[in-house]
Amino acid sequence: MTRFEIPTLTTDRLLLRAFRADDLDAFAAMRANPEVVRYLGTGRPSTPVDVWRMMAGFLGQWALRGYGVWACEKIDGGAFIGSVGIFHPLDWPEPEIIYSLDRPFWRQGFATEAAAAARNWLFEHFPLARAASFIRPDNFASKRVAERLGAVYERTSESRNASSSSHSAFAISTPS
Repeated sequence: MTRFEIPTLTTDRLLLRAFRADDLDAFAAMRANPEVVRYLGTGRPSTPVDVWRMMAGFLGQWALRGYGVWACEKIDGGAFIGSVGIFHPLDWPEPEIIYSLDRPFWRQGFATEAAAAARNWLFEHFPLARAASFIRPDNFASKRVAERLGAVYERTSESRNASSSSHSAFAISTPS
């Protein structure tokens, strides 16, 4: 049996940990909310089966690349609040720092806190000069998070996803 470890990260308020089967209900409810997913992937809500595959893909990336996406929960109370981490599909030139939180947890600094922990972990463990963040041009909240991480806007280009016309590419460099 092949085994791999997924590190657990702790911030002041959050725990970033491996996805578990019992995350499915909360994650599926989050990904079924049109407001939450309007800037993500296809922009359409996901079914529980889609979310299960997403969780499996996030877990598999850890085995294949040594980094991946964590489930994110509040330390105080243990509520599942979303996902954050490093996403790197086979056909992408570099890893992307991604973050997606359920609606009740927006505008509290959680996305920045979790994404900064993921960014720092990535650059501490892999000799990369940079990572990316691909954000739809009208997703101003996500752009603010990327900028707080030190990301710099590079360009707007066509999305590989046919349901959205473009995305803004931000470069996130190794923190000094």
